[in-house]
Amino acid sequence: MARKKKQRKPIEALWMVTFADMVTILLTFFILLLSMASLDREIIREVITVFQEDIAFISPRSAGRVPDRFLIFEDLLEKPWEILEKENRIKDLLFPDDVLPPEISKSTLQENLRVLARPEGIALMLTDELLFPFGQTTLNPAARQVLAQIVPLVMAWPSAVNIAGYTDDIPGIHKDNYEFAAERATAVMEYLIINGVPDERLSISAYGPHFPVASNETEQGRSQNRRVEILLKTKAGAYI
Repeated sequence: MARKKKQRKPIEALWMVTFADMVTILLTFFILLLSMASLDREIIREVITVFQEDIAFISPRSAGRVPDRFLIFEDLLEKPWEILEKENRIKDLLFPDDVLPPEISKSTLQENLRVLARPEGIALMLTDELLFPFGQTTLNPAARQVLAQIVPLVMAWPSAVNIAGYTDDIPGIHKDNYEFAAERATAVMEYLIINGVPDERLSISAYGPHFPVASNETEQGRSQNRRVEILLKTKAGAYI
């Protein structure tokens, strides 16, 4: 008796096996994408921020985020000893004649704004004559116009920015010198935040009478020591 031959599946149906395998792989791939998309966005943002800060100043020219008119600051990162000879040029870039408030003359700006080299970066030093009424911690109207010219630089700066408050060595009448310095630094920081600078890039310090830039033996010297410094940091993770 002849054996019954097994019926073979038509060749045309074999493509469904490959198709089923492909659909299974695609499904697995999309499930993987979905699981990755559900990761905590804050964690991802923090990782990216840390990574960006760590590489920000491998090369001063690598970031490519500072507008052309501020490229002089990148030059100073390479040659900080040139700050003194380029100080006036920096002031002119930040404060052209047509943006100065009427209350502040060019000579007043020259006397009360300095650009300083610090171990952690470049500091813009503004005395209280530019920013505050004597003995107060609230910005005057002219100060807002002055700080408005600094906001674009702070916004473009690729690393962290510290705002430090200082006083002369005369004890405060109503407040401790450190508290007074902290409130002034905070006032400047709040202005920057209101005008678009991300708060996570800013920090404040209050040094009171420490680290004077002039003698406290004269009124002129004390007026220079009553100041706020906006430090543009060049080292990720550097704190003062």
